[in-house]
Amino acid sequence: MYKSTVARYITAQKYSEALDILQSGALVQLKHGQVTCGAELAQLFVDTLVKGKFPCCQETLDRIKMIYEGFPQIPLPQSFVDDDDMQKLSEALVAAKTRVECCSSFLKAAIKWSTEFGSSKTGSSELHEMLAEYLYSQSPELDMTKVSKYFVRGNHPEKFASRLINFMGKCYPGEDDLAITRGVLLYLSQGNLRDANCLIDEIKKQLKLTQLDFPRTDLTQFTVYLLQTLERDALPLFRILRQKYQSSIDRDPSFDELLDLVGEIFYGVRRRTGLQGMFGDFFKMMGGEVTV
Repeated sequence: MYKSTVARYITAQKYSEALDILQSGALVQLKHGQVTCGAELAQLFVDTLVKGKFPCCQETLDRIKMIYEGFPQIPLPQSFVDDDDMQKLSEALVAAKTRVECCSSFLKAAIKWSTEFGSSKTGSSELHEMLAEYLYSQSPELDMTKVSKYFVRGNHPEKFASRLINFMGKCYPGEDDLAITRGVLLYLSQGNLRDANCLIDEIKKQLKLTQLDFPRTDLTQFTVYLLQTLERDALPLFRILRQKYQSSIDRDPSFDELLDLVGEIFYGVRRRTGLQGMFGDFFKMMGGEVTV
């Protein structure tokens, strides 16, 4: 009924009226646990913003946030003792996966709209943070790499630091320093040295308040030195750091690529393309060198 009514309004180019109906319908469906139906109407809400060429403004972002807050946030069961509990856990995992997929699709569409009709080429920072928060709190299988990519496009590194610390308390040994360095490198790959520094400072500050220690590993040492290096015109030192800590950097295959981007942004070092890299390696094998 909602969809058929909205279709008539859209045909008549009465986009504002269509948005009112879609927002109301999405909230009603989500309130009653009809996540798939609610998400479909939420998606149509964004589609209508695009069709009506609505600019990305705070009023519209507030409406999107209202729909986002309508998506259920249900903690997963933490313990089970018998087959009935296992069955409930299985059902809860399926439901959580559905919620995350539905909410993610809605927010990704909204981010795309904000990119096209807003002033930021990466989209609304507020929408990125909403997606990061929902993925972090509701994903049955937490992917911290994906969560971090959305957090760094937001404006609250202190909130990101809090989520990283929470993750560090439950991740596998050896993943904590990877998560910290990844967050810093993602900020730096956007040229955002300020928030990269803020992230490290906030992590140290919040850990101290809870009487926990900052991870002291070769990788976190590299990260701290890297931030200090980027404060000055020190390309030779940047290269020396990468060479000295290469074995730690190699723990995550994405770090080298991110550091190449950091070198380009902060020092103007051209990144090798796939073809240039292939020919460079070929010439090295033949005993020669090639300048890229």
